Amino acid sequence: MTVRTTLHIGARGSRLSLAQATIVLRLLGAAHPELRVDIRVFSTMGDRLLDTPLSLIGGKGVFTEEIEAALLSGEIDLAVHSLKDLPVQQRDGLVIGAVPPRADVSDVLAGRTSARLADLPHGARVGTSSLRRAAQLKRARPDIEPVSIRGNVETRLRKLMDPKEEYDAIVLARAGLERLDLLDTVTEVLSLEVMLPAPGQGALAVQCRNHAGVLTLLEPVNHPPSELATIAERSFLAGLGGGCAAPVAAYGQFDNGILRLRGRVLAHDGEGTIDVESGQCCSSGEEANAFGQSLATLSIERGAAELLKATV
Repeated sequence: MTVRTTLHIGARGSRLSLAQATIVLRLLGAAHPELRVDIRVFSTMGDRLLDTPLSLIGGKGVFTEEIEAALLSGEIDLAVHSLKDLPVQQRDGLVIGAVPPRADVSDVLAGRTSARLADLPHGARVGTSSLRRAAQLKRARPDIEPVSIRGNVETRLRKLMDPKEEYDAIVLARAGLERLDLLDTVTEVLSLEVMLPAPGQGALAVQCRNHAGVLTLLEPVNHPPSELATIAERSFLAGLGGGCAAPVAAYGQFDNGILRLRGRVLAHDGEGTIDVESGQCCSSGEEANAFGQSLATLSIERGAAELLKATV
């Protein structure tokens, strides 16, 4: 096997994407001081078409397609993604080589004032481009009007404070704000009962070609509890036949060696919800994948397929 001395990481050009790539760069540097690692920036369709809803341009895979093409061509060796943005079906030839230690999975509210969700005015306009978030907002407050909002984190915060945009609040992932040192914009951390996260939220995915040498280099970067929990969450989503944009939430967490997995399927208006939860000992990706599939099957038996059809 050829000894590798340089690895090229692909990332989007936003501050958040670069911060996430830098996290992986530093982890690799700590594990392999002799290794040179650099970051190469890509513009994706999702970054360019900021005025078009994700559901109309191909879902969240539009944030990864160009970078995955560069991986397959050998232009780069690794790609760092927010795991929640990575489609559950991997492109042929690509694998998730590592999931570093996961950050906080919570969603948060950033309000124009210091208002909490319960304190927003009747009919408040809340910005989100996520069907999952919109459905759970409607579930908690049927009077709220979810309004599409696109752009990177800083752009969305800027739109929130612009009186011409008429947003009362927006919903964001806490992990992204923490990585950008923007937690002072948070007016409320939403409880998991109110806002269960997207599968993979708070976690990073280090994607690569199925190359033994690169996978070996990534082993010290991987955090098995984060990896197994997110495998189960994404398997739950895949088992429902949903994509990244579907109104599906899931969260897995280890408790005394047992993986506790919660799943939620919602109608787009929040009026129908199916919650499922179970625990299982999972020590391999195969076991975590089967666990997520089994919980998806349980939710389908309870009517999840009908709720998802209603959102199409």
